[in-house]
Amino acid sequence: MEKQMTKEKIWTKDFVLICLANFFIFLGFQMTLPTIPLFVEDLGGNEQLIGFVVGIFTFSALLLRPIAGSSLETKGRGFVYLIGLTVFVLSVGSFGFLTSIVLLFAMRVVQGAGWGFSTTASGTIATDLIPASRRGEGMGYYGLSGNLALAFGPSLGLILTGIISFKLFFLICAGLGLMALLLSSRITYKKVEPKPKQTKSKLDLYEKSALKPSMLMFFITVTFGGIAAFLPLYTAEKQIAGIQFYFLIYALALMVTRTFAGQVYDRRGHIAVYIPGTLLILGAMILLAWLPNSTVLYIAAILYGLGFGTVQPALQSWAIEKVPMNRRGMANATFYSFFDLGVGIGAMVFGQIGHLLGYSSIYKTAAVSIFISMLLYFYFLYKERISAGQQGS
Repeated sequence: MEKQMTKEKIWTKDFVLICLANFFIFLGFQMTLPTIPLFVEDLGGNEQLIGFVVGIFTFSALLLRPIAGSSLETKGRGFVYLIGLTVFVLSVGSFGFLTSIVLLFAMRVVQGAGWGFSTTASGTIATDLIPASRRGEGMGYYGLSGNLALAFGPSLGLILTGIISFKLFFLICAGLGLMALLLSSRITYKKVEPKPKQTKSKLDLYEKSALKPSMLMFFITVTFGGIAAFLPLYTAEKQIAGIQFYFLIYALALMVTRTFAGQVYDRRGHIAVYIPGTLLILGAMILLAWLPNSTVLYIAAILYGLGFGTVQPALQSWAIEKVPMNRRGMANATFYSFFDLGVGIGAMVFGQIGHLLGYSSIYKTAAVSIFISMLLYFYFLYKERISAGQQGS
C-alpha cells in the first residue's frame, strides 16, 4: 500500500497542459518585468514613478484574489482562469499604444486584475491535479514551468526592447498570453463542489490556516520587488555588465532546487527547507548591497535562485496542507495575496529609498526583511510547541 502511494501519477494530460499554460503566461509576464521600468523611463518617469507603476500591479491583484478564490469554489476553475487570462492578454497588448504614465498606471491596474485571477486559478488547478502524497514534489514541478519562463523571459525582454519598438514588444507578450489561453481551454477542470451551509454570513477574504506561511512569504517577496524594479537600473548606474545573465543564472539555480526541494518538504516538513532557503536569500541581499562587479552579481543570482526555489513551493504546500478541498481556492488566494503584497510594497517603498538614499540601500533594507521573516518563523515554531505541549498535558 505504501509503495503504491509513492507511485501515484503526477504527469497526467491535464497537469502537462496547466504547466504549459503556466509557462506561456509567465513568459509573457517575465518579459515585461525588467522592461516596464525602462518603458516608464522612456515616458519620462523617475525612480518614484517606477516604484508606483510596478507596485500598483500587485495591489490590484491583491484586492481581487479573495474574489478569485471564492469564485473558484462557486463559478468553477475554468471560468476564473479563462477570464483572468483574457484580461491579462488585452491589458498587456494595450501597453505599446499608451503615451502617458497615467494611462500606463491605469492599465497596470487592469493587468493586475487579470494576473490575480489567472495565477490564483492556475495554482488551485495544479493542486487539484497532484496526488496528496506527492503534493510538495508536484508543486515543485508545476513551479518549474514558471521558473523555466523566468530563465528566458527577463533576458529575452531586455534583448527585444533593444532591437524592436515597445509597441511590437508588448504585442508579442500578449501573444504568449493568448497561447496560454488556447492551451487552458483544453483542460478538464474539477467540478464545483456544493458548499456546506453557512451558519452566519461574513466576508470571505482569506483562509485562516494559510496565514502563517503566507505571512512568511510576504517578507521574502518584498526582496523581489527590489530586484525586479531596480536591479537593471542599479547595475547600469554602477556600470556593471551582465544584468540579463543575472536573471538567467537566477532562474537556472531556482530550477535546480525545484527537482528536490519539494520531495524534502514531503519527507521532512517545512523546517528542513525554510531555514537553509532564507539564509541563502539573506546572503544574496548582502552581496547585492555590496555589488563591486559582475562576478558578485552572478553569485548573488545563484544564492537567490537556490533560496527562493527552496522556500516558495514549500510555503505554498504548507498553505494548503490542512485545508479542505472546498477551501483550496481561498488558501491559494491568501498565499498569493501576501506574495503580491510583498512585491508591491517592496517596489513602492524601495522606489522612495532608492530616490532618497541610493540603490544600495534597497538591498540592505531587503536583508532586514528576510531577517524579520526568519524571526517570525521561529516565533511560529515556538507557539506551535507551546500549543502541542498544552494539548499533550
